Amino acid sequence: MKRTSASDPVRTRITLDQVTVVVPTKNEEANISTFLASIPVTVHLVVVDASTDETPRIIERLRRRRTTVVREPLTIPEARQHGARVARTEWLLFTDADVIFAPGYFERLCAIELADDVRGIVGTKSTVDGFGTYHRWFRRGQRTLHAVGIPAATGSNMLLRRDALMDIGGFDPDLTVNEDTEVMFRLKRSGAAVAFCSELVVQAFDHRRLEAGLARKIAHGAVRNTCLYLGIYERRVRAGDWGYWRDAARGPDATGTA
Repeated sequence: MKRTSASDPVRTRITLDQVTVVVPTKNEEANISTFLASIPVTVHLVVVDASTDETPRIIERLRRRRTTVVREPLTIPEARQHGARVARTEWLLFTDADVIFAPGYFERLCAIELADDVRGIVGTKSTVDGFGTYHRWFRRGQRTLHAVGIPAATGSNMLLRRDALMDIGGFDPDLTVNEDTEVMFRLKRSGAAVAFCSELVVQAFDHRRLEAGLARKIAHGAVRNTCLYLGIYERRVRAGDWGYWRDAARGPDATGTA
């Protein structure tokens, strides 16, 4: 039997009743059924929806238990923050409707032993099919950055303690893109511990953003996130999305609405 000493860090685990999945949606009727099928019915779900299509009605038809749909025409950071306010659980799992949670995701989440001071968890991203090389390098990049103390979060797969998110002021409403990495940067700078859990994987199945321009997307994310982390060109970064939504091949428009 392993003995513990007073100097050993306190470890804890997350249970499913402590988690709410928070997702912003806009006109996701082609994706929402696949997305919902990957979430256990026992997990709380908050959807902040700005759709003009059948998305909210599909959600109502397919998932009635532990589900809240809020109809608000908000930008993505506003939608994520509004979902955080509506949720009542200790942990918030932020994601997007163009991914699925990999089989066994929630069992692995509950099996992870976390230091008691962890307030944020960075998960990673793979693919159902297509752009496999991109996603492999994405995961390698996350691991490398985490090793040097930089939490490279993706809004498709990150968890935050609700109280910690509120303590740092929540998502920045001025950002219409990169709000995910920026909020995790601030969480880490506040003194909270952030864990990188490579076993927590979501799988992308709608690749239209990558198909619209892979090299441009990589460069766009690298430059903007570097600026956000270093605090340079801050006014320019917050003034616009640098063409991210305009050049995307689907869904969100130039306002960055979910």
